[in-house]
Amino acid sequence: MQPTITTIAQGPERWAALWRALGAAHPPPGAFEALMQHWREPHRRYHTVEHLQECLSAFDEAAELAAQPGEVELAIWYHDAVYEIGVDTNELKSAYLAERAMTTAGCAREAIGRVRSLILATRHRGRPETTDEALLLDIDLAILGSATARFDRFDADIREEYHAIPWSKYVAGRRQVLRGFLERPRLYLTGHFHDRLAAAAHTNLSRALKRLQPVRGLAG
Repeated sequence: MQPTITTIAQGPERWAALWRALGAAHPPPGAFEALMQHWREPHRRYHTVEHLQECLSAFDEAAELAAQPGEVELAIWYHDAVYEIGVDTNELKSAYLAERAMTTAGCAREAIGRVRSLILATRHRGRPETTDEALLLDIDLAILGSATARFDRFDADIREEYHAIPWSKYVAGRRQVLRGFLERPRLYLTGHFHDRLAAAAHTNLSRALKRLQPVRGLAG
C-alpha cells in the first residue's frame, strides 16, 4: 500500500519544517495539498507517493552530504510533480511549480535558481554541475540498487506507466535506457550510494535487460 498524504515522511509537519529551513515563515498556502494531488494522479504506477517517500528516506540517510540540504529536499518533493507519459517537459514544468511556490513563500532568488537547476538535473542528461545535483541524482536512481523484489516491481510499474506504448517500441526504448545506465563508468556519483548500491544495481539492470529480448525487425 502506498503511504497516505498524512503519513508520508511525517507529512505536513515535515513540510512546514522544510520551509522554515528555507527561510520562509510559512509554507505557501495550499502548496502541500496541490503537490500531493500531482503525486497521486491515477495514471502513475512508479512515480507515485511511494517513490517520493523512498527518495526522502534515502535523503535522510545522506543529508549530511548536502551543501544546501533544504534545497535538495525541496527538489525531491517537486522533482516528479509533473509526470506525463511521452512528454519531455516534465522536469521543466515541475521546476516551475517549485519556483512558483518558493516565490510565494518569499525565498531568496539564488535559492530558487538552485532548486530549479536541481530539478532540471533529474533529466539525467550529462554530468551534474554541483555536489547537490550529484546527490539528488543518486537519490533518484537509488531504486536501481534496491532489493530484487522491489526492483522487479519497479520495473513492472514502469511498463504499466507506458502501457499505451506498443511492446516492440517499449522494448527498444527500455533496452536503450537500461544499457545507458549499465555502460556508465560510475552509476552513483557519491561514495555513499556507490558503496551501498552499485553492485546490486548492476545485477538488477543486467537481469532486466535480459528479460527484454529485442523484437525481430527492430534495433535492440
